[in-house]
Amino acid sequence: MAEALLKIEGIHKRFGGLHALNNVGLTINKGEVYGLIGPNGAGKTTLFNVLTGLYQPDEGTFTFNGRDLFRAKPHVVVSAGIARTFQNIRLFAEMTALENVMVGRHIRSKAGALGAVLRNKGTMEEERSIRSKAMELLAYVGIADVAEERARNLSYGHQRRLEIARALATEPMLLALDEPAAGMNPRETDELKGLMHKIRDGGVTILLIEHDVKLMMDLCDRIAVLDYGKKIAEGVPEVVRKDPKVIEAYLGAAHA
Repeated sequence: MAEALLKIEGIHKRFGGLHALNNVGLTINKGEVYGLIGPNGAGKTTLFNVLTGLYQPDEGTFTFNGRDLFRAKPHVVVSAGIARTFQNIRLFAEMTALENVMVGRHIRSKAGALGAVLRNKGTMEEERSIRSKAMELLAYVGIADVAEERARNLSYGHQRRLEIARALATEPMLLALDEPAAGMNPRETDELKGLMHKIRDGGVTILLIEHDVKLMMDLCDRIAVLDYGKKIAEGVPEVVRKDPKVIEAYLGAAHA
């Protein structure tokens, strides 16, 4: 029987008169790739922002790995085991690839501000461990050869992989990816699909937003569809793709 990792019920989020999320509920099981699709403006990124603490929901419940995260702050969400990437790449442009991943790793470090100032033996050993782990993650996502390159000088595809490596540095149980294939060519997209299988097989559950519906249908175990802030369908890809409400949301009533 599938074991639930993340569960939300009755989630509402309003921005003034706009009801961005309206009674949204879903359950993500451990070890699956769960997809979130829908037309532009459907509320997908808003839901991501709620799940990662960037937005505070107005109503509902949110539990993760048995822990209540309703209205939790972003650092609490990350510490609990949820990491994310963003639709628009957010790297430290002037830092190297290695340094970017090391920043992500510090969420699991023990040395505080005093240790960083005094540079004692324990702090130095931990810093070496962080550097080593960051290099392992760069190799894991296939970009170890650019470890010392500044992030701004990397190719678009490498920047996407670097964001994923930095998120993995936090040791997440759930990795939330917001349109990771956006702007990629077919070869890069295929390589990304292989990387996501590798991450899932390594024990990390994946929540994925992506406009490439074919990629989602090939990759995801289950998919939920949002439209105007409401969940209109959920299930395995073959069922979702044939749902009349989904066809109407994407193509219009004439195609339903």
